[in-house]
Amino acid sequence: MPSPSPAIPLAARVSDAVRIWTRRHWRFVVIAMLALLHVAALRGMEDDWARPFLLAHLGLLLLWQPFVRGEQAVTGAQAVSIAIGAAAVTLWLHWWLLAFWVVVLAGLVGGKVFLYSARWQRRFYLVVLLYLLALLAVVILPEVAPRREIAPEILSGVGYGLALLFLVLAAIPAEPESPETPAAIDFFYSIFLMLVLGVVVLGGFAFMTLGKTSYLEALMATVFLIAGTIFVIGLAWNPGSGFAGLNVFFSRYLFSIGLPVEKWLHFLAELSRSEARPEGLVAEGVAGLARLPWVAGTRWQAGEERGETGERTGYAVEYGDGAFALTIYSRYRVGPALHWHLRLLGQLLGEFHAAKRREQALRQQSYLQAVHETGARITHDVKNLLQSLGALCSMAAREDGDSPQVQALIRRQLPAISQRLREALDRLQHPEDESAPQISTTDWWSALVHRYQGQDVDFQADGPAAGGRVPRAVFDSVADNLLQNALAKRAADPSVQIRVLLRTRDAPGAPELRVWDSGRAVPAEVRPSLLRAPVQSANGLGIGLLQAARHAESIGLRLELASNRDGDVCFVLSRAGAYGRTPAEIMRA
Repeated sequence: MPSPSPAIPLAARVSDAVRIWTRRHWRFVVIAMLALLHVAALRGMEDDWARPFLLAHLGLLLLWQPFVRGEQAVTGAQAVSIAIGAAAVTLWLHWWLLAFWVVVLAGLVGGKVFLYSARWQRRFYLVVLLYLLALLAVVILPEVAPRREIAPEILSGVGYGLALLFLVLAAIPAEPESPETPAAIDFFYSIFLMLVLGVVVLGGFAFMTLGKTSYLEALMATVFLIAGTIFVIGLAWNPGSGFAGLNVFFSRYLFSIGLPVEKWLHFLAELSRSEARPEGLVAEGVAGLARLPWVAGTRWQAGEERGETGERTGYAVEYGDGAFALTIYSRYRVGPALHWHLRLLGQLLGEFHAAKRREQALRQQSYLQAVHETGARITHDVKNLLQSLGALCSMAAREDGDSPQVQALIRRQLPAISQRLREALDRLQHPEDESAPQISTTDWWSALVHRYQGQDVDFQADGPAAGGRVPRAVFDSVADNLLQNALAKRAADPSVQIRVLLRTRDAPGAPELRVWDSGRAVPAEVRPSLLRAPVQSANGLGIGLLQAARHAESIGLRLELASNRDGDVCFVLSRAGAYGRTPAEIMRA
């Protein structure tokens, strides 16, 4: 039987229920909170029922407040703050304390207005802010003004009229907050609004005392004076019309801490060009960072290496991205702007370190890729050489090995095979060297013809072959792969004809090699990937041609399938892609 779930305490269940209800019906919590404050203000601070109403108001405020989430436990410092607030309401309640509290509450509500993108939520808190300002100006401030000029009957009537705003709040459409919505306020706007209200209150009382003016006149003069001052500051902050305002200088102050950072960034950029090791880049960059006037010390780790410079202080800023970690110790207390600035410097150094690591990995990958491709090409070259040796051995077995024809063939073929094996070994030892040894076109063509002598291959040269030179390794690899594939077709169909054409007349110094056969065309599903990627084929098409095409491309040549029809299949190795005639026309000429 499953074990019974542990019993949940009653207090926890009540707390969860209250928290869920508050999330869904937060508008009623705010309206009830304001209603209790309204009743306490109308009854007056001398009334004995004002204190219980304000204590209930503080209780609802705890459910609405944006500082601590309902699911979090209250800390000792928070409990002490709540106790002090309750004691102040109970023991020292008077109109000045209530005025101060309404100013603070108006600042909190004003800070929430700017965080909401939902239209009706923003309007709801704007109405709440309007109510608090009206309550402060009409009900509370006349009680603490230097002279009482408004009759209690008028104040009471206006106070009851303010209660109509509760109906407006209740009529605003509800938009419940999602559990992911952060319960926060904009502290900058909150502090700014509280300071403005404080200036309005004290300025109005100063006008009443020094200028002997009435309450309403002093209040209006103060409001218009502050509004004009804020308007002038707004114009100076962003004057428009192409002129720079105070916001430019403020941004410079926040986001730039002077010329030393620019020098360090220039030093870091130069270091990234000269230093190859990622750890060396970090070590030198951190050493330069430690020379900034407001940096006391640094501690870093990059891979398996780590280091530390300077001294440790109590003002540390940390940054880490897995393979790189940096701690900067400041000489001064780290404010928000300096903290952001130091983290940005650490992030820049981390990005340079990551880029250098990627560069190192790419360099190693390029070397391994060169080794792999060179080995793949040499594998196919060796395969072709083995086929040539097999043909020689079969010819020597069929005929008399002492005959002059066989001896002459062996004398011609064995040195060529030995030379090609030696070149393959050199390419394997130096895979990064893409230079191709050159050989005269006449010698290469003669060696190719002799190599496939007796294979019933039609060799034609369209023009004199003398005077030009060809890269031997590329032309040998392409010709052997194409001819071996064509001979494989003939083995399946003896009627297949094979022709090899070397064009030198229209391309001096850059011969063009064409290999044609009358066999079946390359399948349509194989054609898009041929010469570009490995393909599945029954007769070996794909890997050999892919490596030959890449080898040719590395030295500026191009291998293409110029014609692909049943009975007319032609591959072309050349430097240009334009051909004066079609492959069939050239082969039939």
